[in-house]
Amino acid sequence: MSAASAGGAARSMADDALFRPVRAANAFEETVERLLQAVRLGVVAPGERLPPERELAARFGVGREKLRESLRALSAAGYLEVRRGRYGGTFVCSPQPSNGGPPSAAPVRSAEDLVDALIFRQVVECGAAEAAAAATLGAAERNHLRDLLAETSAAPLPDYRRLDSRLHLAVAEVTGSPSLIAAVAEVRLRTNDLLHAIPLLSPNIEHSNRQHVHLVKAILAGDCDGARRGMSEHLEGTAMLLRGFLLPGPPGG
Repeated sequence: MSAASAGGAARSMADDALFRPVRAANAFEETVERLLQAVRLGVVAPGERLPPERELAARFGVGREKLRESLRALSAAGYLEVRRGRYGGTFVCSPQPSNGGPPSAAPVRSAEDLVDALIFRQVVECGAAEAAAAATLGAAERNHLRDLLAETSAAPLPDYRRLDSRLHLAVAEVTGSPSLIAAVAEVRLRTNDLLHAIPLLSPNIEHSNRQHVHLVKAILAGDCDGARRGMSEHLEGTAMLLRGFLLPGPPGG
């Protein structure tokens, strides 16, 4: 099953945002980056197969050999696995290196970096939630949100952050705006790099799941103010943990 077909029409919006043509100047590097984004954001989940090489090369706008170089590099790094035979293809490895996070975690160099990431996230994701609530959603978009909400709520601890990212990305997907989807994808990658530096806390996950339910209900009800407010409260909870774990305490504290 390809990434494009796995989640129906709504999910293909994320595919379009990540599997779009790369720039010629750094074709190899950007292809690797896009593939990693798709893996790390759960657009193609561990154990799932990437689209066929011919399709990927066409969507990235690169030659087959350039694409194969990128796939070989990620296979050598432990992110992808190439299987031969009738049911072969390129599959996302499970588990991922370093739990699917970046090979080396240096997520925040200063308090300013963290503040910048949190402000960027607040603006982009709250706007996405409001836009999703304002959109006219069909059955496919509504089911996409409900399915990812259910998967996230039931996720075992090792899979939680991947599925949490997919749910947040789905909020942008149902707006139908490729630019917004790309912005939320960038936000989620920055956020995930930060989250990999702090522990998963069960009470926080339970609280986050309750907030997710309220958020999705507001979006499905077309409640723009409620969706924005729900997303803002949800993001602030995560921001509190990030500031607490990653920022130094007061002098002499």
